[in-house]
Amino acid sequence: MRVPYTAFKIKNAPIRQKLIQAFEQVIDSGHYIQGPNCAAFEQEFALFCGSPFASGTSNGTDSLHLILRAMGIGLGDEVITAPNSFIASASTIALVGATPVFVDVTEDLNIDPYKIEQAITSRTKAIIPIHLTGRPAKMLEINNIANKYNLFVLEDAAQSVGAKLKGKRVGSWGDAASFSLHPLKNLHAFGDAGIITTKNANLIERFNISKNHGLKNRDQCDFWSFNCRLDELQAALLRIQLQELEHWTEERRELAFRYNELLKPYVKVPEEGLDEYHVFQTYVVLAENRDELQKFLRDNGVEALVHYPTPIHMQPAAAGLNYKPNDFPVTQQLSKRIMSLPLYPGLTHEQQDLVAELISTFYKK
Repeated sequence: MRVPYTAFKIKNAPIRQKLIQAFEQVIDSGHYIQGPNCAAFEQEFALFCGSPFASGTSNGTDSLHLILRAMGIGLGDEVITAPNSFIASASTIALVGATPVFVDVTEDLNIDPYKIEQAITSRTKAIIPIHLTGRPAKMLEINNIANKYNLFVLEDAAQSVGAKLKGKRVGSWGDAASFSLHPLKNLHAFGDAGIITTKNANLIERFNISKNHGLKNRDQCDFWSFNCRLDELQAALLRIQLQELEHWTEERRELAFRYNELLKPYVKVPEEGLDEYHVFQTYVVLAENRDELQKFLRDNGVEALVHYPTPIHMQPAAAGLNYKPNDFPVTQQLSKRIMSLPLYPGLTHEQQDLVAELISTFYKK
């Protein structure tokens, strides 16, 4: 028996005909850019998140980048974020000319709100909390700090579609939020795609122009910008999957909690805090002798991964920020222990049992 990290064919099997039908309808329609499926998906996604507005994009990185531009953040500004995420949460800050300022995380892998305030300077303009692995960040505390210092809050919700805090979905807590719809996400395109949500009517208007070359209309360009639109074909396929998302999320949660019971004698398993609804985009354990365990699992047919072995502040691209490895001791320590195990709709109990048996065998040795 093998346990791959993903199994798209299994997950997509129940809706395969619907996906094919949607594909054919778009092909036959002749509407390939900013058509009716894009508009409908934006409305449906906004409703799902409990946000007034949503706007589809080419990918989650472009979403972050264009939101920062729409917020007016640029040269000389600082934006606070966490160093243990995918590089896009920091690179997009640098790409608008601002400076990423990192704050350490707690063992829940999310930014430590109690360390944010000491990182604020006169140049700080925004905070980007990251709902890593599908677990919501501590948005109440973060929003209180942002309100105190008049800062924007941009949720990096790339990994957390459907997650909730106190019954309120991520994507509706901050001034705006960015979602990735990459194939490894719980709601995914068949290629790259992204979407933003916001409650700010002025921001959504600016963003919609920004993602379409800066065009106010077909004949008037208000400012130089990018082409970052969501494809009509991807929107049609996303609409089908959005109808399945809550069912898939519940299956992920059931599998995650079953893993927890099987694995907690051997590794630190991911928890769900009070008033949290974790969607487990990645199932990340903290393991001693992580590299050896990962190799043992892979040698025995279990595709375990690490997200992410090198924190952002230690990437070559971040050298100019002059951080040292132990500037963020929790992040640095976690980076040596984190490991992602296969978790997806269609994963069987037999496959989970194999993973648990192998981990037990490894530590008993």
